[in-house]
Amino acid sequence: MGITLDDDARQYLAAFEDVTSVDGQDCLVLEATEAADADEQLLIVVSSGQMSEAIGPGGRTVTRYEDRVGKPVRLVEDAADPEEFVANALSPAAVYNVTISENQDTVAYVEVANDDRGVAIGTGGRTIEAARTLADRHFDIDDVQLV
Repeated sequence: MGITLDDDARQYLAAFEDVTSVDGQDCLVLEATEAADADEQLLIVVSSGQMSEAIGPGGRTVTRYEDRVGKPVRLVEDAADPEEFVANALSPAAVYNVTISENQDTVAYVEVANDDRGVAIGTGGRTIEAARTLADRHFDIDDVQLV
């Protein structure tokens, strides 16, 4: 299963790799929404094990990238298994467990700390919607549900 990126996403990913020297696996451009009261944001999937290098000391590397592209960036660490990937996509929420159910649809059921439900959902649902999109693109998971 390959991930198809549009021209903008490819350019953002190339700039990310240029600035950070870290391999990016995917890039989503999250549009600004009135409900989220937030600006357009980039979500970059970073190769497994390279998150600290992408962030850099004191966040300097990712800040340099944000300055270059003029947009806020959220990083998600890639993972080999879908449960870990979904948990990473909902970070920084404290995820206790992810169970993948394959009936008619493939659904990831995610247990999060009660205090972190809002973090997992995100402003205007932005975080969980991004997690759903990434889970579908990377593991053919049809939905992500908080339990």
